[in-house]
Amino acid sequence: MTTWLFMIHLQIDTCNSFYCDQFTPTSPNRPKIWTENWPGWFKTFGGRDPHRPVEDVAFSVARFFQKGGSVHNYYMYHGGTNFGRTAGGPFITTSYDYDAPIDEYGLPRLPKWGHLKELHKAIKLCEHLLLHGKSVNISLGPSVEAGVYTDSTGACAAFISNADDKNDKTVEFRNASYHLPAWSVSILPDCKNVVFNTAKVSSPTNKVAMVPEKLQQSDKGQKTFKWDVLKENPGIWGKADFVKNGFVDHINTTKDTTDYLWHTTSVLIGENEEFLKKGSEPVLLIESKGHALHAFVNQKYQGTAYGNGSHSAFTFKNPISLKAGKNEIALLSLTVGLQTAGPFYEFVGAGVTSVKINGPNNRTIDLSSNAWTYKIGVQGEHLRLPQGDGLNNTKWTSTSEPPKGQALTWYKAIVDAPPGDEPVGLDMLYMGKGLAWLNGEEIGRYWPRISEFKKEDCVQECDYRGKFNPDKCVTGCGEPTQRWYHVPRSWFKPSGNVLVFFEEKGGDPAKITFVRRKVV
Repeated sequence: MTTWLFMIHLQIDTCNSFYCDQFTPTSPNRPKIWTENWPGWFKTFGGRDPHRPVEDVAFSVARFFQKGGSVHNYYMYHGGTNFGRTAGGPFITTSYDYDAPIDEYGLPRLPKWGHLKELHKAIKLCEHLLLHGKSVNISLGPSVEAGVYTDSTGACAAFISNADDKNDKTVEFRNASYHLPAWSVSILPDCKNVVFNTAKVSSPTNKVAMVPEKLQQSDKGQKTFKWDVLKENPGIWGKADFVKNGFVDHINTTKDTTDYLWHTTSVLIGENEEFLKKGSEPVLLIESKGHALHAFVNQKYQGTAYGNGSHSAFTFKNPISLKAGKNEIALLSLTVGLQTAGPFYEFVGAGVTSVKINGPNNRTIDLSSNAWTYKIGVQGEHLRLPQGDGLNNTKWTSTSEPPKGQALTWYKAIVDAPPGDEPVGLDMLYMGKGLAWLNGEEIGRYWPRISEFKKEDCVQECDYRGKFNPDKCVTGCGEPTQRWYHVPRSWFKPSGNVLVFFEEKGGDPAKITFVRRKVV
């Protein structure tokens, strides 16, 4: 006897967008599903802070059900955090708050949360007819139409929309007059009485503050706050991983086991070389596909360069000092999240592509085809410093005044949890760039990079009317992209919490504070 097993693979096309009312499935027998309604947008280091007005979110949802929508889902309804190195794309911040109705810390964002709650209560009143009734869309004039649901009993529900993005409209529907604000939908569960209009927000607005809490030492016997510090030397640590003439792709080399990849080479400068003369300072010129880079010459930090959210490639150009004899060039290449979308995204790559030293009289030394020595990761990762104690031979230096402005420096402190039960964050405004951990749990990348946009590139007030895009209602121009970093309270122990930072380019750890997020 032969048994045959048949498997049918069913695909249903869906919509992801700010608006899906015009979406039509490829078959009339398939449901109209909106898998991602974006109530906001993500932030990128160096970018602006996007906000989507709740009136527009509500308008998009009501229009979707007016036009026969079956299933609707928000992305995101609860904002999140990209803990560790889990950001969903290059330069996306640790915060994935997304301007969501419930924020990254678990608090309701009002009026967005309240207004959408009222919207769905109104839609719920139409539930029976949305599921079992027949629908028809009726034009009531330019940009105005009604989606009407009826059943055999004579029950009726209606969604009346005004898609004009400037002008209010007054319309006649079933022998009654209705005023519709521009870019709004009125919901009538009985085709008579308006129970909700998407443009009329009655929910209160809350104000949320980040209340600072100075780091408290767990050892109450300490008269001054104590830090443990460990400085890394620039360049190859331990045994090199490999040597190669020219450059490798950063991502294919590290396999995303770390953000960091060291490249080192050397250049010989003769005693009579023009590079050594006063007034002829050479320039180090580096080109990279992304995402960021710190440069060191003869163990001294020379500067940092980086791309941005839409263009990862960048150029580093900085004057340097060279000496007669052998000079070591050490480059720490970094990734800041991996590409997750777009055509052939797996081939985008990252890393250094060219290194030159430009000097006087058009003299250029091209180091690109040199023998480069490579090391994956930084030494502190190998020593397990993020775990706090590290390996047995790890030698921290204790101090009450941690050094500031120091590149490649690890910091550790034993701290108490902030009092209360409010959500907790870290204020990293005075640090440069790096990674942070609490009790071995990775808080994530920190980088209070200042937004490079001018004030006029942001808005004071946002007009909700009209099609939304991520650049429409932005704030934060000229401000740190991300100042606060979410630390779940569940990560804290009653005492003896180990807080660890790896600072890549230099900051002031003495100014780090916890913050409590609370409604005021």
